[in-house]
Order: sequence, then C-alpha cells, then structure tokens
Amino acid sequence: MIRITNLQKSFGPLHVLRGIDMTISRGGIFAILGPNGSGKTTLIKSILGMVIPDQGNLVVNGESVSGKSAYRAEIAYLPQIARFPENLRVCELISLVKSIRKEPADYEKELLDAFELQAVLSQKLRNLSGGTRQKVNILLSLMFECPLLILDEPTVGLDPLAMIRLKEIILRRKAAGTTILLTTHIMGLAEALADEVVFLLDGRIYFQGSLDDMIRQSGENDLEHAIARILERRKDSNSASAPGKSFLNKMIAAF
Repeated sequence: MIRITNLQKSFGPLHVLRGIDMTISRGGIFAILGPNGSGKTTLIKSILGMVIPDQGNLVVNGESVSGKSAYRAEIAYLPQIARFPENLRVCELISLVKSIRKEPADYEKELLDAFELQAVLSQKLRNLSGGTRQKVNILLSLMFECPLLILDEPTVGLDPLAMIRLKEIILRRKAAGTTILLTTHIMGLAEALADEVVFLLDGRIYFQGSLDDMIRQSGENDLEHAIARILERRKDSNSASAPGKSFLNKMIAAF
C-alpha cells in the first residue's frame, strides 16, 4: 500500500530523515516508534503531503504522490495536537468536518457512544478539558471509512476507560481490513496492537519487523526494555565517539 524509497528531509541544518526505505503492506497495524526527534512525525507528514521531502519517492497504492492530493481522500489522520476553532460548539465542528469530507460518517454514532460525547455536543470547544478535546479529535478522525488510518500519539490525555475503548475500535478497523499506522510513546499500546514495528533513530530505520524479533534481538523480555537497551547503546556509542573520549577511555583502562 505504501512504498518509501530514500526519503530525506532537512529543516535548515537539521537533517531529520536520512534515507528512509520502507514498505507498508495492505492490512494490519504498523507501529512507528522512536525517541523524540527521531523523525516519526516528519515521516507521517511526508506521507500525508504536509511535508515535501528533499529527496526520495513515496508511492501510495502504486502511484507516486509527488505533486498530487487526491490520494488523501483515502486517508483518515488523527494529529497529535488538534487545533480547533475555540468559538465553535462540538456539534458545529462535527457538521463542518462532514461538509468538507462530503462522505457518509459511518462511525459517528459508534464513536459518540464509545466516548460519551453526546453530553458535550452543545458545548464550545474552549470549555472542554484536554481529555475531552482528544476524544473529539478521535471522533473527527475516525468517523469516516478509509482504507488507511494514521494515528499520531492517539492516547494523549485519555483516561484508562477511553484508552481501552480506543484499542477496541482500532482492532475492529484492523479486522475490517484497514491499514493502520500508529505512533506512540506508550509501549504497552504498541505491544497490544502492532503486527509490525518500525523503529526510527536519528532519522534512520534502526529496525523493522515483528515485535517478537525486536525483543529477542535486544535480549530483553518486553518492548519497553528492548527500546531502553537500544537507547542505552546509542548513548554509549555517542559517548565513545566524542572528541577525546576514546583516548580517555584507554587511559582509564590502563590504570
């Protein structure tokens, strides 16, 4: 469904993506993981056409997306931070998004019920708590039927019950054949949902494969500790390669 070749992106002197090559097949849940600044959001925004890569090619459903926008109609996107017009009521915002998409909101009632949003439909967005705003964000993103679903940190601000219901909804979409890309810092969420993991580090793919393979290669017992071990190795490697560090280590070892 998605094929990415040598994707590179810099913002001034900051090289964020450094030659990303990856393929996302149709169906299943793919977790894109990595520490802050690893390039996760830039990669997602490149897929969405919100960021224009400096180099490389991005193909969705067999067609290059360069200079095109029609393919986005088949994508539902949940941003990490949603910025809503504060003066609108929730019901007004829902109606506005439906008028823009111009397609049936097949899952609207399911989501309203799952996140108990009926009670806030008449409230203005400025008066909502952070968690409720995130529930509205989820509703707006997931109420349409799309073959590709991109979720950027979807659990931010959610209470435990809402998180459980979101997991259930994601798994139902997967069962219906939806391809789902997910970024998260909640390792338990990735372990519960992901069929495959793409781990980014310093703008490159450090690992792509199954959760079990990643955990086994790290020598740890779970995903959280596997990633912690990877980051420790990077820290040790960076320390060892710092100017004068190798000489200092040799001097210490001599005593």
